[in-house]
Amino acid sequence: MKIGVLALQGDFEEHLRALEKCGVERMAVRLPQELDEVGGLIIPGGESTTIGKLMDRYGISEKIRQRHAEGMPIYGTCAGLILLAKEIVASQQTRLGLMNITVERNAYGRQIDSFEADVLAPRLGEVPLRAVFIRAPVVREVASSVEVLATHDNVPILIQEGNLLASSFHPELTDDLRVHRYFLDTVRKSL
Repeated sequence: MKIGVLALQGDFEEHLRALEKCGVERMAVRLPQELDEVGGLIIPGGESTTIGKLMDRYGISEKIRQRHAEGMPIYGTCAGLILLAKEIVASQQTRLGLMNITVERNAYGRQIDSFEADVLAPRLGEVPLRAVFIRAPVVREVASSVEVLATHDNVPILIQEGNLLASSFHPELTDDLRVHRYFLDTVRKSL
């Protein structure tokens, strides 16, 4: 099992390190054909508009949609969550539009408003997750097909719809590997 991390912009290196700690084969994905080599894909945090434009420029968007249709699991963090969303409040930016959610970009505030919080995610164990929010999006609406795995102040922050997983926070910036391991379990079940 090899996991790809979209490496066009953002904090892809941190996800590659987290996957290394999980003991799985991983690779930075920059070209569409590289998606054929992986069983799952992580779309990292960063600048969602920039990542979206680069995905389109290099022909990666359509290939991601194709691989998703074939059953490949995808995990998006922060900007990745925005790119997975079908609807983005007050934005026409490029997106993959795979997940039945509505998100609002930077809704927690600017960089200076970044924060950390301990949140409960029962599916991942009894110990709270340390969630790092950096210019994070807010999930405003979820379809009935979307399962909420964790919330902060009654707002969904970790969600799953089939083989799609998304978080508005950055688990790759902590030493807690539970979210990555949960995604790896999703990938294993899809193979």
